[in-house]
Amino acid sequence: MVLLVASICGSALAGEGAEPLWPTAGWQTSTPEEQGMESAALARLVDFGTTISFDSLLIARHGTIVLDASYAPYTSDVPHIINSSTKAVIGTLTALAIKDGLLDSVDHRMLDLFADRSIANLDDRKKAVTLQHLLDMTSGIDWKEPLDGRPESVIDMERSPDWVKFILDRPMARAPGDIFNYDSGNPHLLSAILSKVTGMSAEDYAKARLFGPLGISTWNWRRDPQGISTGGYGLALQPRDMAKIGYLYLHHGEWEDRPLVPPDWVERASHAAVNMNVSFDPALRYSNLFWALPNRHVYFAAGYNCQLIMVFPELDIVAVTTARDNCPHGRLADAISRAVKSGTALPADAAGANLLADAIRNASTEKRSDVAATPELASAISGKTYRFPANALNMKSLSLTFAEPQARYDLEIYAQDPAKPALTSSGPIGLDGLYRKGEPSASGVVAMKGSWLNGSTFVIDRLTIGAGQEAQKWTLSFDGARLHLRGRGRDGRTVLIDGELGG
Repeated sequence: MVLLVASICGSALAGEGAEPLWPTAGWQTSTPEEQGMESAALARLVDFGTTISFDSLLIARHGTIVLDASYAPYTSDVPHIINSSTKAVIGTLTALAIKDGLLDSVDHRMLDLFADRSIANLDDRKKAVTLQHLLDMTSGIDWKEPLDGRPESVIDMERSPDWVKFILDRPMARAPGDIFNYDSGNPHLLSAILSKVTGMSAEDYAKARLFGPLGISTWNWRRDPQGISTGGYGLALQPRDMAKIGYLYLHHGEWEDRPLVPPDWVERASHAAVNMNVSFDPALRYSNLFWALPNRHVYFAAGYNCQLIMVFPELDIVAVTTARDNCPHGRLADAISRAVKSGTALPADAAGANLLADAIRNASTEKRSDVAATPELASAISGKTYRFPANALNMKSLSLTFAEPQARYDLEIYAQDPAKPALTSSGPIGLDGLYRKGEPSASGVVAMKGSWLNGSTFVIDRLTIGAGQEAQKWTLSFDGARLHLRGRGRDGRTVLIDGELGG
């Protein structure tokens, strides 16, 4: 890897000295070989993506896309929730607010910007927290959100009526600046601060100062109960627009030859030095809400289940992944780097091009699962509604209609606030081994398929396309007027619930 980077840096990069290709109105594309990359290596990378539930994989070098793969049933026109990569967008907006003179510096004390609030557990340590501490996740606020465990504090925050109050009122666990502690509350405070100083939500500020200049026109962004754009997660973008954010950083904060993000901000992110203290990769570093692997010459925005915007400065590469499974950051970085063979164009490779085309075609083709014969029970329960008491799956009622081609489901989910009505979801369900997609929503596109395991047991696969989450599997066992349902809760544990035939 080190020799490869050295050889490329010592050669003339394709397009060096030429005007950058700005993708504001859309990305240009080329073959990998035209940009010094090997198609066969990228084909292997596409195949690897199928083993860790990729939804998309995009690589751009020298300002042109050399690989753009979508994995069925996901399609790239669906905005994909980028989970904690949202943090990097909040960090970028904080940089813009400083540039715009709305914030004076990253050394500004956090509590000065919440002078209108009465704050619990106030002490000298909390008074010393600065914006930079929030950006580096070294605030010292007591927060439990381990990268390899249950995000207890996030769950509690989601249940609270005022997220900002919940975060500000937390006690301090240590002095600010002492140690890194992963904390989605930190960027949510930054989002609240952006709302205060700009007079608009972070989403609206992004539309004016970031998304607009970059030519990003399609997105969804969650808000908290007070209407504040979620700072730690909740933004959905299309993969090609995620790549634009990476391209902005690749070009040191410039866009269309105009400064947008201050270069020193990009410099701090690209040379992140805060030790993340994680056992699964001790080399990981953090700063300005970006991750970095300095030993692999890459930094990136990272979201749960492999939502990545990776920047390789020495290789002039931006790579984007969206997925539904755990993420081998280092392995991905190595595979992308190894696909680079030259700083200039390579000879055309017809065999490699065919391998890559086949890999992309295979990834984009949904694989039909096995389907058993439909039992007589299906017609007896078709259209009937089963109701459930409060449970760990939050399922209130479920009805299945088995008549083809109108097979469908109708689902009610208990609201987190008992005073609010249940959430409803309806749509088609595939009975032929293929997913059927419902209508798009802010959280993605729900797709469902089901098959009979035996004469009384029906198994449902439910996938929210673009949500960055694993597919849910529900096993339904029908017993007269009762329905026994087995699934997995948010914490990954198996949950058994019993429903009764209702109206």
